[in-house]
Amino acid sequence: MRWVGYVARLGGEGTYRVLLGKLEGNRPLGRPRRRWGVYIKKDRQEVGWGSMDWIDLARDRDRWWALVNAVMNLRVP
Repeated sequence: MRWVGYVARLGGEGTYRVLLGKLEGNRPLGRPRRRWGVYIKKDRQEVGWGSMDWIDLARDRDRWWALVNAVMNLRVP
């Protein structure tokens, strides 16, 4: 989560493509691999922040760190 926030704030087409882009070419058989956005959406829904756009949220550091801390607190047993 921390790394994704940094990359979203970094901007640029190359970094944006890494986060949201689809891979080209053939994929192996079986279940499709999940992209970063799926995991971020799942984490936001667990903490109740699912309705916001995560890229806009990541650009606001204070709100993003509040989300990161909330998600990290869920992971602590």
